[in-house]
Amino acid sequence: MSSTNSAFDTLNAAQRDAVMHGEPRSGGGIQASPLLVIAGAGTGKTSTLAHRVARLLLAGVPPERLLLLTFTRRAALEMTRRAQKVMAEAFAAQSNSTTRVPDHLRLPWSGTFHSIGNRLIREYAPRLGLDPGFSVLDRGTPRTSWTSCVTGSATRRR
Repeated sequence: MSSTNSAFDTLNAAQRDAVMHGEPRSGGGIQASPLLVIAGAGTGKTSTLAHRVARLLLAGVPPERLLLLTFTRRAALEMTRRAQKVMAEAFAAQSNSTTRVPDHLRLPWSGTFHSIGNRLIREYAPRLGLDPGFSVLDRGTPRTSWTSCVTGSATRRR
């Protein structure tokens, strides 16, 4: 990990402890117990998570084994962007070359709870007895649909 230390230099002691949690396995990956990070707004949780992702990938954990979830699209995009930025910095430091994250290290399971849940339900729809082309309705959808139908009908009658 010493060749990639520059990518982790911005971390404070608590962040570094969280990022480095666990022991490397001889065959690749990290052996670690669960880790819970609790911190207030603006304390660096997203940065810590981004650095943790980079460390796991550098240790050989396959990216499809990482699940990063948040509530809003904006937060999901920011979380993914930051994780990829830290990964690029770490890989650049490790290889002394490009700062582009290799395609095989993209984060396929990073997004909102709803988007990842939707993807999983679609993927396993046949096993669940569902049509993979199902539609998701939220609380406002029936009202919006009904209003569209009524407004459209009234417009067509004129």
